[in-house]
Amino acid sequence: MWICSHVNAVHGALPTTQKCDEALASPLAHTAFTSSSVFSSGYAPGYAKLNRRGGAGGWSPLDSDHYQWLQVDLGSRKQVSAIATQGRYSSSDWTTRYRLLYSDTGRNWKPYHQDGNIWVSEQKMCVCRCVCKPLPFHLKTGRQSKTELYIDNHITVKKMKIIKDVIALRFKTSESEGVILHGEGQQGDYITLELSKAKLLLQINLGSNQYGSILGHTSVTTGSLLDDSHWHSVVIERYRRNVNFTLDRHTQHFRTNGEFDHLDLDYELSFGGMPYSGKPVGGGRKNFKGCMESINYNGDNITDLARRKKLDTSSFRNLSFSCVETHTFPVFFNATSFLQLPGRANHNTISVSFQFRTWNPDGLLLFSNLDDGTLEISLEESKVVVHINVTRTTSNNRVDLSSGSGLNDGQWHAIRLVAKENFAMLTIDGEEASAVRSTSPLTITTGGTYHLGGYFLQTLFPPSQRSFQGCMQAILVDDQPADMHAVEKGTVGAFENVSLDMCAIIDRCMPNHCEHGGRCKQTWDGFSCTCDGTGYTGATCHTSIYEPSCEAYKHLGRSSETYWIDPDGSGPLGPFKVNCNMTEDKVWTTVMNNLPPRTTVTGSSRERRTVLQVNYSASMDQVTAITTSAEKCEQQIAYSCRMSRLLNTPDGTPYTWWVGRGSEKHFYWGGSLPGIQKCACGIDRNCTDPKYDCNCDADNKQWREDSGLLVNKEHLPVSQVAVGDTNRPGSEAKLTVGPLRCQGDNNYWNAASFTTPSSYLHFATFQGETSADISFYFKTSAPYGVFLENLGNTDFIRLELKSPKVVSFSFDVGNGPVELTVHSDTPLNDDQWHRVMAERNVKEAVLQLDQTYRASQLAPAQGHTRLELFSQLYVGAAGGQRGFLGCIRALRMNGITLDLDERAKVTPGVKPGCQGHCTSFGMYCRNGGKCVEKYNGYLCDCTATAYDGPFCTRDVGGFFEAGTLVKYNFMPEAVAGASRDTKIVTHQLTPHEVNLTKEEVAFSFSTSSAPAILMYVSSKTQDYLAVVLRQNGSLQVRYNLGGLREAFAIDVDQRNLANGQPHSINMSRVDRSITIQLDHYPPVSYTLPDASDTQFNLVKTLFLGKVFETGHIDPVLIERYNTPGFVGCLSRVQFNGVAPLKSALRTAAQAQGKLVESNCGASPLTIPPMSAATDPWRLDKTDAEFPFNEERVIPDGVNRDSAIIGGIIAVVIFTILCTLVFLIRYMFRHKGTYHTNEAKGSGESAGESADTAIIGTDNPETIDESKKEWFI
Repeated sequence: MWICSHVNAVHGALPTTQKCDEALASPLAHTAFTSSSVFSSGYAPGYAKLNRRGGAGGWSPLDSDHYQWLQVDLGSRKQVSAIATQGRYSSSDWTTRYRLLYSDTGRNWKPYHQDGNIWVSEQKMCVCRCVCKPLPFHLKTGRQSKTELYIDNHITVKKMKIIKDVIALRFKTSESEGVILHGEGQQGDYITLELSKAKLLLQINLGSNQYGSILGHTSVTTGSLLDDSHWHSVVIERYRRNVNFTLDRHTQHFRTNGEFDHLDLDYELSFGGMPYSGKPVGGGRKNFKGCMESINYNGDNITDLARRKKLDTSSFRNLSFSCVETHTFPVFFNATSFLQLPGRANHNTISVSFQFRTWNPDGLLLFSNLDDGTLEISLEESKVVVHINVTRTTSNNRVDLSSGSGLNDGQWHAIRLVAKENFAMLTIDGEEASAVRSTSPLTITTGGTYHLGGYFLQTLFPPSQRSFQGCMQAILVDDQPADMHAVEKGTVGAFENVSLDMCAIIDRCMPNHCEHGGRCKQTWDGFSCTCDGTGYTGATCHTSIYEPSCEAYKHLGRSSETYWIDPDGSGPLGPFKVNCNMTEDKVWTTVMNNLPPRTTVTGSSRERRTVLQVNYSASMDQVTAITTSAEKCEQQIAYSCRMSRLLNTPDGTPYTWWVGRGSEKHFYWGGSLPGIQKCACGIDRNCTDPKYDCNCDADNKQWREDSGLLVNKEHLPVSQVAVGDTNRPGSEAKLTVGPLRCQGDNNYWNAASFTTPSSYLHFATFQGETSADISFYFKTSAPYGVFLENLGNTDFIRLELKSPKVVSFSFDVGNGPVELTVHSDTPLNDDQWHRVMAERNVKEAVLQLDQTYRASQLAPAQGHTRLELFSQLYVGAAGGQRGFLGCIRALRMNGITLDLDERAKVTPGVKPGCQGHCTSFGMYCRNGGKCVEKYNGYLCDCTATAYDGPFCTRDVGGFFEAGTLVKYNFMPEAVAGASRDTKIVTHQLTPHEVNLTKEEVAFSFSTSSAPAILMYVSSKTQDYLAVVLRQNGSLQVRYNLGGLREAFAIDVDQRNLANGQPHSINMSRVDRSITIQLDHYPPVSYTLPDASDTQFNLVKTLFLGKVFETGHIDPVLIERYNTPGFVGCLSRVQFNGVAPLKSALRTAAQAQGKLVESNCGASPLTIPPMSAATDPWRLDKTDAEFPFNEERVIPDGVNRDSAIIGGIIAVVIFTILCTLVFLIRYMFRHKGTYHTNEAKGSGESAGESADTAIIGTDNPETIDESKKEWFI
């Protein structure tokens, strides 16, 4: 077997344009090949060359097991781009699985990683090792306490004020801490690159100010496990505040904090240490111990300059130009491994030490069978625990020691255990503070054999842990270093399933696949993400738990409230709170700011303007996401002035301007348009002084105001306002910037209709290598069709409707095709909207349908994870697939909404938009509301109902004062005699509606006054219908349809309903049958007498609150119930499909101060009556008695005397109270009053609606009743 590598010899990074196609193996000499064993001379490793017939036609080891290896010395550093293997010539022998290791020195091997896992070719396991010898010159710092390569560049006498930096170097080390480079300036600027816990930390500050308002410190971490004694390359590229930070070809892009662009350094950079205290963290930082090479700073090769002594060498300390390799010999364990080492037998002292690193919180580190007991060193819950058990015939001794915490962090940790007679001590990482001692009785006799990393033999006292996953090195047993070379040759000890001279540890949390701030937690085999508090969910915290907009919340049936939204879903923007106002046909999103209304501004001039910062409850990027997707946005801005000019100046530059999105200045004001330097009054030509275009520009001494709406959403929101004319005596200004209000969400309704099976839309290639999510709505009447597809060489991703009840999500990332399906209980081709959400990440794949059906599949533990696509993304039919017929909308991929609507406008066979939303959303329109189709959605038409709101669920009601009435005409008639308090609405009925044989009546009310007429329906005959409250507050319904001498009266309930609480009544009549339901009680049926007519003839007028009729009226109603009229609240009044009270409140002509809109009479909560079985206060029998304690019964004599004395006292108190009551009544005689919380001034502004008048009150729905009547 041989590896053929097509490579080019390179020194440094390989140019992206250079092509690697040179065969490397063939020219190498036989001596460049070595192996673990050879079957015979004809099978020597030198014959392991591709397409060669030398010897026996290839290499074969002596044994066929997974410990065999073939090693090739490439002679110099190469970059391998491809590997090929071939079976032995003229035989049927070949390898089927192998692993690739590489090293610079022929020791300390490192496995090749791919997609975050150790790459294993699907061959039979055989280790193939390459040796890449290092370049001849390396920079190495020593191991003393003060070591550094210190560069002092006295180029000019000026300071180094740099706007652009490029720093590149390579390093390798076995230490986890150390400063690699450092530079600082007297102005507080600095740059530091250092190792911290084996990660690379870059700290940079381009400048801060002394007031603390500008903080320039920026810290970025990359990489992990960099203390592996392998070369790592670093490149730092900075231009102004933009930085590219590259480690081993993995680049992070970031922008430094603060506002400065230059890096001001004091002439010098130091490599390998920090000569001074350093601004970021002060002293105490370790210097770098290891090797550096290829150090370049802004084009200067520092390594070459130092080697040729072109730099000031006086600062060089402990520096050599060769790289001394470390002598550690790591051992790698998996879950089935163990390493057996010999020790001293029959000795009275145990002394073991070693270093380990792992991600697992538990594992067996060392186990030994003593002569008369056991020794176990384990990792339990991230702590090192030692158990020593000694069993003797006379006594049993046990010693337990525990030390350390969080030792499963992937770092190297040192353990030392010393145990002898009556003494044991455990030390972690050589720290005295971690040492744990025991002086318990103990006598030890060693057994002579130690197992590290696992113990699988049967024993009388087995260890608590069986295996260990991780690495060990620097192993000492009984104070003697373990000879790992002898172990590798098989002359000392034994091992199973271990990898020698390598540590194959992988940091699965670097790069961190947990998105949006999710916390990564790993074990040796995998990782998991904790998403609590992030606003995201899923295996990698990828999917947002919030809806993208207020529009989406509305169509989930939500009402106006404060909600969290996430406009870009799985994108980089985090969720934030907004106020959602759901109106009948619009959805408004409001983002508040922190500028107080009418903020006073003084002391500003054109030379020194006062800048007011406007900060919002969301970041500018988050606000921009709202404005970008909104249909329109607006923001109120107002400038109140007294001798303070606004826009008009002699040279055209305004005194005051505002700054919007993108920090762009704008010179127009609210009510005007971009490019027109005017205020609203200038546009309307009604300014105070016609010579100016703003009221404030007249420079009057009286207070004036210029206000209006800014409506150009590309300029919004207002982030700053610069005021420039308040420094003169007597000049003053007050500024108000209202909240940002945006309407609608174009992304939510962005749709396309596919009209032919071959129609499709195409977009740019989908970029979702390690994490991808797709969501959309679809509706169709077709039984199948492909929703979307994107292809690669072998990789692909596809979503389709496979059958009327099955949706499929399939993909391939290199491990073979995977398909997830969800099955619906009902057909999906029902021409209603259905929602599909699919996600694939390195942990799992998920498919969800309608938030009800869900399927998921875990990703393989080892395998490819990157989805590599190259074709265009096709939405609809593609490549001969079964085309999709129907609509797709709100297609979002990785947080980006694809503009289906715009692309459909220029694509044959596809139409923009989609009609038919009511088929899916019509159910949200309640109480008789009608669903109305819109191009980008739907709305609920509540016109014919007694309700309002986006879904016709809000009661419409009003408060009636004494004498107020609503008159609703079914037939046109003259209204000359109407009172000024009368509210008249006319609705012409068709001929078949005039004569009624059935009625539907529904309303709710609340009052504390009786008697009263709640509703009265008159006719041109003597027929009528009345719902009244009698003198005792009980409810009565009166019907007079002819044929009877008196009206047919129904006493619905004898309770007093004039108790100030809301009550509802629902009544229906069909011919003689009448059904009435009061509140939550069961409906009750009644029947008109046989003599009564069943037709309500010539219906004329409906009255609410009071009757003011010219025709025939039942005198009983007028005398008993009509005066002074209804005082209280009526709500949701409906009669046969018309809403008279709502119509009265919505028409333009209103009787101000008489009928105020309010839902104080809204329907009560529906609470079912309690059953007798569960009512604790219900007595089953009328003669039931309460239990009493017989022991406490008072004797008759005492009882009778007490009763006489109590009676006398009661009579005296009653007499006094009666006298007081009549005196108070005589002194405070007046009629009962009734008050509401109607806002003051509501009657003063006749042009405003009643809604506006009561908005400012704390509780506009509360009625304050003050009755000055006394009842005894």
